[in-house]
Parts: sequence; C-alpha cells; structure tokens
Amino acid sequence: QTGYTEPWLELYSMEWGLREDLRDCVVAAAPYGGPIALLRNSRRDKTPSARPLLEIYSASGLLLASVPWKSGQLVHLGWTAGEDLLCIQEDGTVLVYNLFCEFKRHFSMGNEVLQNHVLEAQVFHTEFGTGVAILTGALRFSLATNIDDLKLRRLPEVPGLQKPPPCWTVLAQDRVTMVLLAMGQELFLLDNTSCSVLVRHFGNLGWACAVSAVTTCPWQPRGPLGCPWCPQGCPGCAQAWGSCRCTRPRSRQRAVVLAWERQLMVVGNSSESIRFVLDEDSYLVPELDGVRILSRSSHEFLHEIPEASQEIFRIASMAPGALLLEAQKEYEKESQKADEYLREIREQQLLPEAVGQCIEAAGYEHEPDTQKSLLRAASFGKCFLDKFPPEGFVRMCQDLRVLNAIRDYQIGIPLTFTQYKQLTIEVLLDRLVLRRLYPLAIRICEFLRLPEMQGVSRILAHWACYKVQQKDKSDEEVAQAINQKLGDTAGISYSDIATRAYDCGRAELAIKLLEYEPRSGEQVPLLLKMKRSKLALGKAIESGDTDLVYTVVLHLKNELNRGSFFMTLQNQPVALSLYRQFCRHQERETLKDLYNQDDNHQELGNLHVLGGYCQRRIEGRVAALQNALDEFYKAKNDFAAKATEEQIKLLRLQRHLQEELDKPYLDLSLHDTVATLILDGHHKRAEQLYRDFRIPDKRYWWLKINALATRGDWEEMEKFSKSKKSPIGYLPFVEVAVKHHNRYEAKKYAPRVPPEQRVKAFVLVGDLEQAAEAAIERKNEAEMSLVLSRCSPGTDGALAERLNRARAQLLKK
Repeated sequence: QTGYTEPWLELYSMEWGLREDLRDCVVAAAPYGGPIALLRNSRRDKTPSARPLLEIYSASGLLLASVPWKSGQLVHLGWTAGEDLLCIQEDGTVLVYNLFCEFKRHFSMGNEVLQNHVLEAQVFHTEFGTGVAILTGALRFSLATNIDDLKLRRLPEVPGLQKPPPCWTVLAQDRVTMVLLAMGQELFLLDNTSCSVLVRHFGNLGWACAVSAVTTCPWQPRGPLGCPWCPQGCPGCAQAWGSCRCTRPRSRQRAVVLAWERQLMVVGNSSESIRFVLDEDSYLVPELDGVRILSRSSHEFLHEIPEASQEIFRIASMAPGALLLEAQKEYEKESQKADEYLREIREQQLLPEAVGQCIEAAGYEHEPDTQKSLLRAASFGKCFLDKFPPEGFVRMCQDLRVLNAIRDYQIGIPLTFTQYKQLTIEVLLDRLVLRRLYPLAIRICEFLRLPEMQGVSRILAHWACYKVQQKDKSDEEVAQAINQKLGDTAGISYSDIATRAYDCGRAELAIKLLEYEPRSGEQVPLLLKMKRSKLALGKAIESGDTDLVYTVVLHLKNELNRGSFFMTLQNQPVALSLYRQFCRHQERETLKDLYNQDDNHQELGNLHVLGGYCQRRIEGRVAALQNALDEFYKAKNDFAAKATEEQIKLLRLQRHLQEELDKPYLDLSLHDTVATLILDGHHKRAEQLYRDFRIPDKRYWWLKINALATRGDWEEMEKFSKSKKSPIGYLPFVEVAVKHHNRYEAKKYAPRVPPEQRVKAFVLVGDLEQAAEAAIERKNEAEMSLVLSRCSPGTDGALAERLNRARAQLLKK
C-alpha cells in the first residue's frame, strides 16, 4: 500500500515512563479509544514486598490517576461500557473504580467462588449490560450477564477438564451467552444447559487461534474462525497478547490479528498472511474497525484501508476522487491541467461521485493537512455542480473538527470516524464529562448547536456536581460560583446538585444550593433526607401543594415525639389545618388530643357527637353524646348543648318505644318518629312527643295530616280538623286529600277554606261552579282567569261565557 494512507497508523508516542514490560503487568484497555489500566502482575513480581500501583492512563499515555493496590490477589482487569474499571480478585470480590481511581463500590460473586477461588476471568458486554465470566479452582465456568443486577449462573461441567484450558472466550448472540473453549483436540461450547463438542481432531494451536479470533469488540457480531495457517511452534498465541478480528463496516475483507512474543500476524480468508516483527512487547485492543497496538513507547492503529481512500491515493489512480484531488492541486498552482482533469471527470458525469469520494475519504484520515486537502477538493468540485446537497459536506467538516479536538494528545481519545458514528455524539459528550473535560464538552455542544437540555445545560449540571466535591473552598464560595455559572439556565436542577453535595458530606452547602432552586417541591425531598424537616415543612407550605405538605407532616410525625410534633404544627396554621383534616378521616383520637391541647371544647364536642354515631350500642352512643354535652357547656354554646340534650332524651325514648312496640325506632329523627307513631295508630304517644319536645304547632299539624292521609285514616283526619282551630288553615287538608286521590274527602274542607284561598280549593277538588262563584264574588280577575283555564269548551261553555262577561265588566271599571 502506498500513498498518503497507511494501514499502520501511529496514534501517539507514549510517554508514560513504564519501568516494567507489559508482560509483567495486568493490562486492560477500553474500546473506542478508551483509557488504559495497568497493575503489576504480582504473580510474576520478583519483589512482592513492593506495593504495586493501580494506574489509569489516557490512550495517549497521560496519567489520569493512580492509587496503591491494597486489596487481594488480582486476577483480571476489565472496563464496563460506561468506562468504570472492574478489578476481579482471586476471592471473587470485584472492586469498581472510576477513571480517576476513585473507589465506587464492590460486590462479591458468592461463597462458592470464595471457597474455590477465581483462576481466570473475562469482562464482556451484551445488550443487558456489562458481564463477568470466571473459571474457578473447581474448573467450573460461571457468568453473570449484568453486574448491576448480579445473578451468577454456573455453566455445565466440561468432561475431562483437569486443568485450565489454554484459551476460552465468551460469546453473546441472540440474547444467549455462552462460553467457547479449546481443550486438547476438541472445541467445546457451553450454554445454560449443556456442554457440546463443536469439532474434534483439530490441532491444539489451531484451536487456540480460533478461540482467540473470537475475542473482538463487544459490539461486533461474533463467531469462531478456523486457523489452518497457524505457524508451527506458536507457543499458545491465545495466552500471549491476544488477537482481534478486524473488519470495517461494509467491507468484504475479514482478518484476524495475532500477536505472540514479538511477532504480529494478519491473516484473511485466503492462505496468505502478513507478518510484522514488533520492537517491544505489545498489547492488542480490539476495535470496531481495526486493532490498537500498545507498547511501552508507542500506540498504533492497524486497520483496513477504506475503499474511498484506496481509490483516491493509490498510484496512477483514475478514480473520480483522485482526479478531482489533482485538479484542485493544479488549480492552486494556477495550472491549465486543472481544467483538463475537471473536464475528464465531467465528461464521464462522475463529478458528484468524485465530490462524495473526497468527503468520505476525509473522514477516514487522521492528519488534519490531508483532511483539509480532501475537503478543499470536494469544495472545489461542488462549485461546478448545480444541485449538490451541502449537508454532507458541512456535517463532515463539523465531525472532523470534533474528532481532531478529542484526538489531541492532551485529551487522548483516538476515535476513528467509524467509531465516532457508532458511539454517537451523546455518548462522546458523556465520556468527556467523565474525564471532567467540561470546557471542551461545552465548546463542542455550542459548535454543533445542540439543544441546551441535551448539551450545555446537562454538562453544566455535571460540572456543578463535580464542583461540590472540591473541599478546598468554603460552602459560600462554592455555592456562589455554581450560581454565577449556572444562573437560571434551562434544564438545571439545583436540587440534584444539592443532593450530590449532601452525599459528599456537605450538608450546609446543600442547603445553600437549595435556595437557588425555584421549585419548592424539588427542595423538600432532600431537606427531609437531611433531617431538616421543619425547613422542609416551610418549603412545602410555600409550594401550595397539599400533597407535599401532607408528606412532610407525616414525616414529622414519625420523626418527632408527640409533644414536639404538636408544637411544630402550632407554628404552622396551614399544616395544622391540613393535619386536622387528615385526622378527621384517619385518626380521630389524634385529633382529640390536638383539640385538648388547644382547649377547643366546641370541636371536642363535635368529635364526641361524630364518635357517638359510630357506636352500635345505644349505651355507648348516649355516653358519647353526654360527653359532647359537657364540652358544649364548656364552650358556652347553649344551642348545641340544648340540641344534644334533646337528642339524648329522644334516643332514650326511642329505645323505650322499640322495646315496647317491637319495631325499630332508633336512628329516626324526631319528625320521623312522630310520623311513624301516627302511621302505626299510636296517636296518644305522638301527642306526648309533640308536647315533650315542644314541636311547633304548624309543623305538627302538617306532619299529622300527611301521616293520616298516607294511612288512609280519613275519619281521624276529620276528627283532628275539628279538634281545634287549625294553625295551618284548611287548604293543606284539601291539598293532602287531593294528593292521595280522594276528592270526596277534599270537598269536605273546601268550604272551610278562607275566601282568599277558596277559588284554589274548589279548583283542586274539581268544583268549577263553586270556584267561579267565589271568583266573581271576589271580583278577582286573576282568579277568573284561573277558572277559565280549567273550563272545557264543550261542557263548560255557559260557565265560561259567564266568567268572560264578569271579567269584561270588571275591566270596564
């Protein structure tokens, strides 16, 4: 391969100053240009008394952080998809660190693993998350597909396995996770339920290479490849520095890269291979589109040359992109050849393809000068096209600016264009935030004009959460700095930042930050968590959210003793009122205590009344009402006291009636009790209640005539009407009788109705002649009209004519 583009690309010259060879370290490098973790392999360390360092470097060799390793025997290092470092120990404990060697958490893989120890381990990635697979001292494989929901699953036993296999790897495909391993001349596949032999009678070294070839980037499809080309005398290539299946998306070429001792081999589908001699011990890092090669002095990238770059840069290429690049160079020299190259492309109608090739090739280049040259050629070609969409060109310019910024030695994230597109800008920004590169992340957001909620606001929130962890400044300084930087930026939650401050042990800083939170409802949960319940109550009341107030009040109730709780509510009338409403429905005894504390006898009396009617037994009800009577007297509420006294009297009387008459009278009102007695014919008892409870005359008469009419006791009704002068008159007698469809009885009372009601009475009983006489006699035009409206044209014609003459004479006057 010749030209500007080479398959072997030097990313960085490593200046990490390693004293040991990589073979003497436990190494783990994260994909997608991720960080590198190193720990001296204490099994090979000749000076075990020296305490090793766990070190994390950027891909460019800059030290991010280090910490003395004080834990147990380390077996394996691996990175999660979120760039946390997993340190798997021999006892089955897994320690989790962030990029800056800050301990986050740990978890254990169980007693069985603790007893048998971990011999080997691998970290892998699936759609469920980051997983861990281990081989224990009992020579059994176990795995968990998600460390955040650890469920260790032991796989079936491998027949005849008496020592650790020379190589093994984890396969994850179609939601199933399996282990592929080589042993002797056989290749085994372990799934949840069985151990099956895939192929027999194949060379040990060939199987070692085949299994190694599977270990590739977690996001690539996987599958074992046969390796008939494995060189003789290769001493366990899988146990040396690993291998990688290397392929670029849409490429038809696949290759396996193997490294052992200081040799590296690239083999494709054919029998041919490429062999390199390495100057130093190296470590291979599988990537989506190639393999990173780490050594003490360099960090390189071996990859397939993209088709667009091959077309443009190969010698004597006549591809449209190559011609366009030459045309642009000649144009800069002011040479006539530029026109000749351009004419040749246009005659073949390949100018759009040429522009597209230059844009695509620019994305695969790492050198900014080469990128610029290709983009200038694309821009030059666009000028001769009428309709060429500019979006692709603009997007590529933006992407390359982002890529060049993060590839800088000080940043050290050597993403290729292919990896960048797979990773997405959102994930890249997350990784910059993890590295605390906030200014760069913000500049990228502003450059790409990302929405604030997804870009600048989110990054500023992360910055603020990191800021609160800096304990060299006072709470006041940190709070002011955060507020000055964030202000009222959309999408910023000061409560989230305050929560981080509290989690870092800075409670006072958290309270200061909460003062900037405009939403009271967001302040309350953290204040409760901080045991600042009284302050939380004030914030909840300010919010106007009754549910929030209830939440705080009930929290206070559980947190404080009874006396302190009541005193706190006394100072907050809104909370006290809401709590009373709650108690009225849920805790009446507590409400009684509240009213006792306030000497609120009126409400205590009301409570006793309500409580009394929850009692089933009459004795309990009467006792409760007696208590209510006492409270009403204390409250100087004579009306309520008198009403309660009479209710007690009525209850006792109802119980007596119920026992004597064997009919339910309890829980009836006074009105219904009297009506029921009349309906049952107990007139003397009804009269007694009328006198004892001083029922008003009018009310009693109405009540009795309705009851008698309902009972159909017309004789008693007539007798009652003559007992004394009716306080309600006699029209009600007419109305009640008509209501019960007895006009005959109604007619008895119509003549006794006073003159001003007589017309209405006669109309009700259907005596229109008498009604007309009364209306004419009273010379009342409205009454005449009422009678006329009831006259039938056929049968009452004479009566109607008489009424009309009388009305006409009345109107003349």
